[in-house]
Amino acid sequence: MANAPVQRMSQLMAKTLRDDPADAEVLSHKLLVRAGYVRRTAAGIWSWLPLGKKVLANVERVVREEMDAIGAQEVLLPALLPREPYDATGRWDEYGQELFRLKDRKGGDYLLGPTHEEIFTLLVKDQCTSYKDLPVILYQIQSKFRDEARPRAGILRGREFLMKDSYSFDTADEGLAEAYARHREAYQRIFARLGLDYRIVAATAGAMGGSKSEEFLAPAEAGEDTFADCPNCDFAANTEAINYALQPVDGSAVPALEEIPTPATPTIETLAASLGVQAADTLKNLLVKVDGEIVAVGVPGDREVDLGKVEEHFAPATVEMVTEADFADRPDLVRGYVGPQGLGEKVTYIADPRVAPGTAWITGANKADTHAKNVVAGRDFEVDEYVDVVVVQEGDPCPKCGTGLKLDRAIEIGHIFQLGRKYADALKLDVLGQNGKPVRVTMGSYGIGVSRAVAALAEQTADEQGLCWPKEIAPADVHVVAAGKALQTELALDVAGKLAAAGVRVLVDDRAGVSPGVKFTDAELIGVPQILVAGRRSAEGVLELKDRKTGEREEVSVEDAIARLTA
Repeated sequence: MANAPVQRMSQLMAKTLRDDPADAEVLSHKLLVRAGYVRRTAAGIWSWLPLGKKVLANVERVVREEMDAIGAQEVLLPALLPREPYDATGRWDEYGQELFRLKDRKGGDYLLGPTHEEIFTLLVKDQCTSYKDLPVILYQIQSKFRDEARPRAGILRGREFLMKDSYSFDTADEGLAEAYARHREAYQRIFARLGLDYRIVAATAGAMGGSKSEEFLAPAEAGEDTFADCPNCDFAANTEAINYALQPVDGSAVPALEEIPTPATPTIETLAASLGVQAADTLKNLLVKVDGEIVAVGVPGDREVDLGKVEEHFAPATVEMVTEADFADRPDLVRGYVGPQGLGEKVTYIADPRVAPGTAWITGANKADTHAKNVVAGRDFEVDEYVDVVVVQEGDPCPKCGTGLKLDRAIEIGHIFQLGRKYADALKLDVLGQNGKPVRVTMGSYGIGVSRAVAALAEQTADEQGLCWPKEIAPADVHVVAAGKALQTELALDVAGKLAAAGVRVLVDDRAGVSPGVKFTDAELIGVPQILVAGRRSAEGVLELKDRKTGEREEVSVEDAIARLTA
């Protein structure tokens, strides 16, 4: 093994904190700041201190090794990008306010790259002219930029973040499927090596586009994604990607529509209480504006509308809630009493599949203080489009086997897409085929949140004392602590030097004037896998070895400590 340098805490830029940062909401945010790994520069923008940079570099190393193993080639593209390619694909507008836009001194439009499909496509267009140049997989590890409206949770949701993005290029769909499978397997190896607990779930493509899409999610309370897992079969999906089949019923026996007076019942709760019915018997109609045009969204009264699904369906159009001014401009829309019957052509009506043809509902009559019962879908009103738009709930039937689903929170750590030819079509990426004719290239896109993986690991592995890193990505292999006296410091530095000479990465706490208690607390907080203490028996050449994760301690000689830690 190569001689590893000893990192002395007396020289390390890493001030630990006893108290949580005032703005910290999640565990990883609190601990990464307290342990001296990161510091806030501005909202959603973070600086990585030496310990944090080591952890980040270790994640990069694992990612790089596994990407190289599948034949991917590393490049580095600019973060400052011209507008034109993103205009060609429509994403200059699709990204909306999340895109950092800027102008150069000549008035030219540029952006800070949120992701690089367009630029990789143009690179391959420039470099690859024949089918003989393909297939190829290219990747980079680079900072990305998204102007989050509410950056939060420390490095979990920032405006600048480190990401690995890779792209496959092939002339045939079979090649795309193979590249997708190779990435999927590489991701499994990466996250296993990092020590992450993760799930692979079906996902939506979003602004990326394409067909097949899967997410790699790390279960954690701090996660912003909710995923559903079936306890009976292999179904797992982000709740935004769950869709139920439309199942029409026979509504021929339902009596005719009847209007009923319902004064002071503008909400589902007041309506159900007034009529003595279940909320599930009522039809909720939420009004939104899609690029300024009013759209009604129908769901059962006991369910909530998932606005994320609505936005996904109408993307890249802008979706907003209607306002008092909108109701004032449309007297035909009576606030609290809107029903799908009689809305006419002026309002598009979309509904959840649970509002299937033949189902009967109690809903608004489009008159103040009035509702209608026996309102049958397909008889009394038509649905312009069925879209699964309800918030998925615990116990909803699995779309595959019908068993009640389990829900959990998770952090998205990776996402893979079969893009197909969306970007190749927009940017006219062709190569000369075997028959001498142009062939349109098909693409895949594959991302890993490198900085996000650090936060996810902190969330999953930390305990009450602090961080607890897996060895693969820890900033050191062993944290040697000199309890305080000169003899103890001398022994600690001697052991640290011998370990480093054997290739062990060592962090040694040689700080003078710091109490043993503070040093022990900091060692727990920093979270290196092994803690070796030169304490009360240093004069005898006896040390204490502690496993940070399990808390197991034992006294060992200097020789045994070196043998154990270099094995």
